[in-house]
Amino acid sequence: MSTISATMTHDHRRCDEIFAAAENETAKGDWTAAATQFEAFHAAMEHHFKMEEEVLFPAFEEITGMAMGPTEVMRGEHAQMRDLFQEMAESVEAKDQDRYLGLSDTLLVVMQQHNAKEEQMLYQMSDQVLGGQASELLQRMEAID
Repeated sequence: MSTISATMTHDHRRCDEIFAAAENETAKGDWTAAATQFEAFHAAMEHHFKMEEEVLFPAFEEITGMAMGPTEVMRGEHAQMRDLFQEMAESVEAKDQDRYLGLSDTLLVVMQQHNAKEEQMLYQMSDQVLGGQASELLQRMEAID
């Protein structure tokens, strides 16, 4: 049986790879490929956020009673990243390489800090308090479209 932390950490790495591909295409100035890769990255991130916001976080909050704890901080960071995604999409549309790469640098720092908090704290806590529900929760997360 896979753990919540292993599954979600693996998904972070998957998103990171797509992020790097979008950045590489933008740096090369291949706007068609950049747009395709950015759309794939954005979709992967939204899927990841939905798995957390619709399944993992509510389950964690229900069992711990911590609705205003770490999950609330993560939701706030998701909102911050969504704002950056919007600006990045606009820079791809405008073919503004400097703006995209600047936003990409900002997003990279935000993602690294965010992922570290989830991987080193929230996912570990989730494994501990939700371990018995892990299989069912992972199935529900995989079913998210």
